[in-house]
Amino acid sequence: MEFAELIKTPRVDGVVLHRPFMPTVEGTLCLTGHHLILSSRQDNTEELWLLHSNIDSIEKRFAGSLGSIIVKCKDLRVIQLDIPGMEECLNIASSIEALSTLDSVSLMYPFFYRPMFEVIEDGWNSFLPEEVFKDLESMTDEWRLSEVNKDFSVCPSYPPLVAVPKDVDDDTLKKAATFRYNGRFPVLSYYHKKNGMVMMRAGQPLTGTNGRRCKEDEKLINATLRPGKRGYIIDTRTINVAQQAKARGGGFESEANYPQWRRIHKAIERYNVLQESLIKLVEACNDQSHSMDRWLSKLEASSWQSHVKEILTTACLAAQCIDREGASVLVHGTEGTDSTLQVTSLAQIILDPACRTIRGFQGLVEREWLQGGHPFQQRCAQSAYSNSKPRQEAPVFLLFLDCVWQILRQFPCSFEFNESFLVLLFEHAYASQFGTFLGNTAAERAKLSLPEKTVSLWSWVNRPQELARLTNPLYESNSLVIWPSVAPQSLLLWEGVFLRWNRSSKCLDEAYEEMVHIIEYNKELQSKVNSLRRQLAQLETEDPLLQTP
Repeated sequence: MEFAELIKTPRVDGVVLHRPFMPTVEGTLCLTGHHLILSSRQDNTEELWLLHSNIDSIEKRFAGSLGSIIVKCKDLRVIQLDIPGMEECLNIASSIEALSTLDSVSLMYPFFYRPMFEVIEDGWNSFLPEEVFKDLESMTDEWRLSEVNKDFSVCPSYPPLVAVPKDVDDDTLKKAATFRYNGRFPVLSYYHKKNGMVMMRAGQPLTGTNGRRCKEDEKLINATLRPGKRGYIIDTRTINVAQQAKARGGGFESEANYPQWRRIHKAIERYNVLQESLIKLVEACNDQSHSMDRWLSKLEASSWQSHVKEILTTACLAAQCIDREGASVLVHGTEGTDSTLQVTSLAQIILDPACRTIRGFQGLVEREWLQGGHPFQQRCAQSAYSNSKPRQEAPVFLLFLDCVWQILRQFPCSFEFNESFLVLLFEHAYASQFGTFLGNTAAERAKLSLPEKTVSLWSWVNRPQELARLTNPLYESNSLVIWPSVAPQSLLLWEGVFLRWNRSSKCLDEAYEEMVHIIEYNKELQSKVNSLRRQLAQLETEDPLLQTP
C-alpha cells in the first residue's frame, strides 16, 4: 500500500493552528505518510510536527465554508486546525483518520525514521541479558541463564534467555511451563544483595476446578527458598477473582501443594477498568467549568488515585517481605504481563538504588517490561480520547510511571532522573520515532528485526545533551531502601502529565531554573571553601606558628 493513496489533499494554505499556551499560527498544512506538519513564514513561530500515530481521535466542526478539525492526541494534548474550504477540511480529516489507524506495524514511522543525531551507543545492545547476568554472577552462584526459550516455543512472551535456579534443569522448566498461563513459568526478577532473597514472577497456575498440580512447578519455586525459610506468593487478584479463574482453567497455588509458601491476595484492577479510569480522569482535568466540589467528586469517581495507591501498597508489601522479613517472593496475577510487572518493577525501585539512576531505570524498563512481555502495542493502541471501543488497551505502563513519580516526589534527592524522563517514556510508549516500544513481546520484536531496522530510544536518551536535560539537579546517591508513604494524603495528581496542556508551566519552569542556578552557585562556593581549606592546611604545614590550637 502506498501512503499517497490515503492522502486526498496533501497540502492546504491559510490554515490557522491553535495550541495550548502558544500564539495562534497561520501557515501551510502538509500531510506526509507519517506526519501532520504546519509551517509558517511568520517570524519566531515553532513548526508543528505531529506523528499520525500520536493522534487518538479527531472531531470536525463547520461554520459556513470554514472547517475546523479538533485533534486529540495520545499525549493528552488537544489542538485545533481551522481550514478554509469544506472539501479540503473533509479530505484532511479522512486522511488523518486513515493514517492514524494503520494496523500494519511495518508501516509505522520507526521503520522509516533515520536519526539526525550521531548514535554514540546502540541502545539495542545496552541491556543484553548476558551482561545483566554478569552482575548477578558477581553476587551469587545459585542461578543460571537458561536457553530453554531460545526459539520462543516454551513461552511466546518471554525472552530467549531467562534466569532460573541452577539446580533446575530445562526439562523441569518445560514441564512447569505447561502448568502456567501462556507458558510463563517462574523466572528471576530481582536478587536482593543484602540478604540473598529473591523476587520471581510468573503467570497464574493452571490448577482448574480439579485442583491439578505440577511437581516440577513446585520444585522450581521451592528451589529459591533457603533451608527452613518460608516464601510469600503475592497474587495481584482478590481471592474471589482468583477463585473464578479456576472455572476458566486458571487458579492459584494451594497450601497443600505449596506448604512453604504463604499466599497473599491484593486487588489491582485489570485493563478495561483502568482504561475507563484514565478516560474519566482526563475528562475531569479538561473540564474547566467545575466548582471545587464537582472537580473533587469527578477526580474521586475516576478512581485513578485509588489504583496508584493499590499498586504502590502491593509493591511495598513485596519489598517488605524481601528486605524486612528476609523471605523470597513470587508475584503473579492472571497473565503475569501487567499488574505483576508493575509490582516487581516498583519493588525494585524501593529496594535497589541502581534502579533510581537513569541507566538503571532504562535497564529496569527493558528487563521487566520489554523483555518481560508487557504487550505495549495492544495496551497503548488508544489513549484517553479514542472513540473506538476499547479492546485490550489500558494505561498499565502510565500507572507504573505515575507510581514512580509519586516516589520521586517523596524522595526528591534519591533519583538521578527528573520528571521529564518519566514524561518522555510515557510519550514514546504511545507514539514514537524509535522502535523500542513496538510489538508486544520479544518474539514479535525479533520477527520484525527491530534492532536492524529501527533506532532504539536508549540511543537518543544516552547522548550527553539529552542526559543533561533529564538529570535531577538535586540527586545525591542514596544506597538505602526507600519506603514511600501510601497514605491518601501523600499521593498527588501527576500534574506534569494530566494538567500540562491545561495550564501554563511558565512559573514552574522559572522556579526550576532558579533552583538549578542556586545549586550550581552552591557547588561553586563549596569548591572555593575546599580550595581555601587546602591552602590553609598547606600554610600550616609550612609555618608551625600558624597552626590552630
